[in-house]
Amino acid sequence: MDCVLIRGDGMAAACCAHLLRSAGFRVAIEQLGRAKVPVLMLSDSAIALIADVLGRNDLFADLPRIERRVVAWGQNAEPVVVPHSAAVTSEQSLLDRIHSAFGSDARPECAEPQWTIYAAQPLPHPAEERFGSRSASAVPVVFNDSQPPAACWIESLENGWLFALPKAPHAGWLLAIGGSVESLLGASRIIASQIDSYGPPTGEFPAYPRIATPLCGAGWLACGTAAMAFDPLCGDGTANAIREAILASAIVRAAADGAPIERLLAHYQRRLIAGLRRHLSLCAEFYHGGGNGTWWESELAALHRGVRWCGDELASSERFHYRLNGFTLQHS
Repeated sequence: MDCVLIRGDGMAAACCAHLLRSAGFRVAIEQLGRAKVPVLMLSDSAIALIADVLGRNDLFADLPRIERRVVAWGQNAEPVVVPHSAAVTSEQSLLDRIHSAFGSDARPECAEPQWTIYAAQPLPHPAEERFGSRSASAVPVVFNDSQPPAACWIESLENGWLFALPKAPHAGWLLAIGGSVESLLGASRIIASQIDSYGPPTGEFPAYPRIATPLCGAGWLACGTAAMAFDPLCGDGTANAIREAILASAIVRAAADGAPIERLLAHYQRRLIAGLRRHLSLCAEFYHGGGNGTWWESELAALHRGVRWCGDELASSERFHYRLNGFTLQHS
């Protein structure tokens, strides 16, 4: 059976490896030591998707739960409580659970892989289209007694937004998107009142939607955050990385079965761009109501440019010729 080299060690890489091994491929993994995201909120749909890929629905039953969101979105908006259903973990903890459940993966030599899946940068062609400029900082926080259990908080401000997420009683994380933690907390009317103290940032990372171009080529595919990344506002980044892994694995399997490579690669590129366009359009709806200042106008304009770019790319390509049936690609 063909050998596939996977470069990366995040969720997309783990899911690709599991799906391809299950299909009988030899898989080699090149771990690149990317810094892991300190906190993730996994929706129930994301958890169900992971369970479907791995064939296990018991890996996340003990994770802390989020049962509602408290949202203050828009200039001088009052907080609104809405039901929510999700679990909280870190990227490393999520991966540790998967590796513990399935054992230590053997990493065979793959001197001449038939395919390379790039689940981490750099790519063979590293050009990127970027649809924003916002960055985010994550800091550990101590909540006071006014923080209700099992609730996360989102608040928009003049120059960005805050997202507070508990991981244990009185402890959690704060994401500051746009401005610095200090400046956004200083302007906060809602979230700042929930926090007693916070620690130093774990680092700054890009928080704008982005996509690599091209996404694939002869013998290789970009997958996960190496292919594209989502705005953390929508909370769908992990689920999207898994969906990409499912499609990338299906492309490799279809190619091994003799499907035309060029048509498969065109389908992969088109599917990912279509997914990004949906995400950008959803973000634009949220950012339209987030604030009226220069920061919001700039980020909204970037999102609209991204939607137009995706539309142009999709208009110039062929229609979809395949569809997924479970984990297998079939003619549509």
